[in-house]
Amino acid sequence: MKTLILAGGLGTRLSELTNLIPKPLAEIGGIPILHHIMNHYSAYGHKEFVIALGYKGHLIKDYFLNYYSRSVDFTVDLVDGTVHAISPGPNNWRVTLVDTGLHTMTGGRIKACSQYLDSTFMLTYGDGVSDVDLNQLIKLHTKNNSLLTLTSVNPKSRYGLLDISSSGILSRFSEKPLLKNDWVNAGFMVAEPAIFQYIENEQTVFENTPLANLTADSLVSVYQHTGFWQCMDTLRDKQYLEELWAMNQSPWPKVHYTQI
Repeated sequence: MKTLILAGGLGTRLSELTNLIPKPLAEIGGIPILHHIMNHYSAYGHKEFVIALGYKGHLIKDYFLNYYSRSVDFTVDLVDGTVHAISPGPNNWRVTLVDTGLHTMTGGRIKACSQYLDSTFMLTYGDGVSDVDLNQLIKLHTKNNSLLTLTSVNPKSRYGLLDISSSGILSRFSEKPLLKNDWVNAGFMVAEPAIFQYIENEQTVFENTPLANLTADSLVSVYQHTGFWQCMDTLRDKQYLEELWAMNQSPWPKVHYTQI
């Protein structure tokens, strides 16, 4: 099953980094978050990727163009310029890189990749890591015969919450608790090609009209994930993920990494 990764956004909330690189290349432990995400899917046997590019997409192309040569030992014949690899590559992945436009919205990026997705596919964003069980996600999608199954999570409040009595006395303080009654889209999805019919053009935001119409047609399932999930929207998010990695406490799946 192929995995479509949306990696073309401007990443304005992480502008300290994205002035220079696209957000999917922002690193955790010296490795782009995009690579961490791909390793997650690879750990579940999904090794074919379609990456929808936009902002500074040429840098993501360069990353994959150089990945093999920087990851293997090889011999260069200076007589004719031929190159012979003498060690195997670190990943048995196949990656299709699609330029979907600088200002294209998420729905437009999905539809621009439709020619490469002719059967059930995974769908996610290029800026979040998780320990979502992808097998269980697919199982629910298949069981419900849905056109789209998305993963939901309880986000943490970014603020401490106060319970205040009628007399103005603080009765309880919760430091950044889980918002247990609120569920948000965590971005780990399974989709059928029929969703392309719900996307009008390149300016369509998938999370707006297409998702609303799919929901109205009772074609969306939700896999409720209670484990780890963290997007990387800000430098604070990045620092948190870096700390988990440095302490060897990163919950998302690990497989072989090669740093380049």
